[in-house]
Amino acid sequence: MLGYRLQKRDEPWNWGAPFIIVGALVLSFGISALLLELQGKSAVQGLLVLWQGSFGASWALEDALLKSIPIFLCALGVATAFRMQVWNIGAEGQFALGAIGATWAALTFPNLPGFVLMPLMFICAALFGAVWAYIPAILRLKLQVNEIISTLMLNYIAILLLQYLVFGAWKDPASFGFPVTPEFSPGAIIGQIGETRLHWGFAVCVGAGIAMWAFMRFTRLGFEIKIAGEGERIAMYSRLPYGMLTILVMAISGALAGWAGCIEASATINRLQPSIMVGYGYTAIVVAWLARLHPLYIGISAYLLAALRVGVENMQLELQTPASFGSIMEGLILMSVLAGQMFVTYKIVKKN
Repeated sequence: MLGYRLQKRDEPWNWGAPFIIVGALVLSFGISALLLELQGKSAVQGLLVLWQGSFGASWALEDALLKSIPIFLCALGVATAFRMQVWNIGAEGQFALGAIGATWAALTFPNLPGFVLMPLMFICAALFGAVWAYIPAILRLKLQVNEIISTLMLNYIAILLLQYLVFGAWKDPASFGFPVTPEFSPGAIIGQIGETRLHWGFAVCVGAGIAMWAFMRFTRLGFEIKIAGEGERIAMYSRLPYGMLTILVMAISGALAGWAGCIEASATINRLQPSIMVGYGYTAIVVAWLARLHPLYIGISAYLLAALRVGVENMQLELQTPASFGSIMEGLILMSVLAGQMFVTYKIVKKN
């Protein structure tokens, strides 16, 4: 920038962070409006349809809350890894493995009572997700493989493994050729809360959020994770078990994403099928950064991004916008917020 330069602030501009986030959101929505105009659609009408589909009706609020459940759990998991600067981009694959683990338990033990089968499904989902996250952790520690690459590649393997099972060994013979598993038994289905469409997976989210907040704030391991997040050298200097902590945060991350897969398969679809993979794991990365890795803010951001998904779906129905428009908006929001956060640490000053 001619005549100007970036200068690091003496102290972070924390009180200005909310203004930066609002400004970034305004910028991203402004660019989205411009894209609508380039498609020959009214930007004002498009944003109005987006608002109505996100917050303008009770069904929209309910849909957003349902979609926010798996997003929240995946985001809570990746935020735990991000605190240690372990860049887990694999929540999508860990979500898939969690769904596979829960489905295995549901199909193998369909006659177990619900109070036994449901915990077993959650245990299997957590184990499958944690093991899938363990692989890139070991590759990073033993072979110095970049975890961004390994977790991303494992996402594709996990999705293909899910497709292999539902097209093959787990395919329902009575599905008329559709790639779906048999429907879960009643004991394997998470019930609804009262007369609403909201299910008890919401309670799992609340419990997990409180537990992770307490873990990071009040336990020694949580404190060690925060210290190790300052860098590997600092962790080694502080005599912290950096390798063990890396495996721990990745395992927690994978387990929480696995729970998200379990809940989605059990409560929403009641079986396993390829359509379960709708990108919740990737949206979780946006949510974690928007929330600055704080569990409470993750809940708020997860709901807002879920509402955006519902609103974009409404736009597709009303205005026939491309299905990729929602992904474009998510990307714009992430990039503008990340770019804006630079001004928390730096400021623009005039060159001498």
